[in-house]
Amino acid sequence: MSTDLGAPAAATPSQDPPATLPTGAPAHDRSSAAVRSARPRARGAATGATTTAGTVTAGAATSGTAATGPAATRAARPAARRRRILPALVLGAVLVVVWETVARTGLVPAVFLPAPTAVAERLAEDLTTGGLARYVLPTLVEAVLGSALGAAVALPLGYLVFRSRHASAALEPYIAASQAIPAVALAPLLVLWLGYGLLPIVVLCALLVFFPILLATVLGLRTLDPDVVAAARLDGAGSWSLLRHVELPLAWPSILTGVRNGFTLSVTGAVVGEFVMGGHGLGMLLSARGLAADTTGIFSALIVLCALAMTIYGLLGALERRTAD
Repeated sequence: MSTDLGAPAAATPSQDPPATLPTGAPAHDRSSAAVRSARPRARGAATGATTTAGTVTAGAATSGTAATGPAATRAARPAARRRRILPALVLGAVLVVVWETVARTGLVPAVFLPAPTAVAERLAEDLTTGGLARYVLPTLVEAVLGSALGAAVALPLGYLVFRSRHASAALEPYIAASQAIPAVALAPLLVLWLGYGLLPIVVLCALLVFFPILLATVLGLRTLDPDVVAAARLDGAGSWSLLRHVELPLAWPSILTGVRNGFTLSVTGAVVGEFVMGGHGLGMLLSARGLAADTTGIFSALIVLCALAMTIYGLLGALERRTAD
C-alpha cells in the first residue's frame, strides 16, 4: 500500500497545558483549576481527538468520537436501564410462577408457604383497610436517623484513617473486630444503657451503617488520582481547600455507594431493634404476626419492608449516578 508523503499527517489527540491561575488567585480557585486540568487525562477518549483543518479522514474520526460523548451516553441510558432491569423481572416472574404452582398443588401446606395470590390479596387489604402504611413511617424514621448518625461518625473517622498512618494502624484492628459482634447481641446492652424507645434503635442502626460508610470513604480517598492531588498542591491548595475542592468531590461517588449499602443495613437494624426493644414499626408488626402464626400477614409485611429498602436504595443509586456525571 502506497503512502503520500505530501498528505497532511494524521491527527493526534491534543494535550492542553494544565489550567493555571495567577499566583495571587485564591487557593480554592487554583485547586479547582487543577482538578479541571487533570480531568481530561482521566476521561481520555470521552472528549475525542482533535483534528487538523483540511484532513477529511481525521474529521470523520472526530465525528464518530463525538457521537460517543455525553449526549450519546445520556441517549443510551434508557436502553441500558432496560437491559439491567429485564433479567431481574424475568427471574422474578419465573420464581412467582414456581411458588404459585408449589402452593396450589399442596406440596407445601399454606400455613408454611401461602400462595402469591393470597399474599397479594392480603397486602391489598392491609394497605387499604389494615393500616399497614402507618407502620412504615416509624421504621423509616429509625433507619434515616441511624444512617445520619452512622455517617456523621464514619465520614470524619474515615478521613482520619486515610490522612494519618498512626490513626490507621491504631483504629483499623478494632474497627474490623467490631464487625464480628452480631447486632442482636448488642440490643440487650443498648436497652440496659439507654432504655427503651427511639434512641437505642437509632444507635443500633448507626452501628450497622458505620462500617460500610467508613470502608467506602477510606477506599474512595485512597484511590484518588495522585496527579490531581499533586497538581492541586502545586497550585498552593492547603489541607482544607484540598479536601473541599479535590478529595471530597472525587471520592463522593464511592461515599454514596457506602451510604446506599449502609441504608439497607439500617432498615435491618430498625427491624431487629423493634424485635428486641419494642417500637411501633414494621418490626413490631412482624413480631406480632409471628406470634399469631399469621404466615400470609408476615409475607405481606415483608413485601412492604423490601419495597421500602429497594426504593431508598434506588434513589441513592440515582443520586450516585447523577453525581458521577
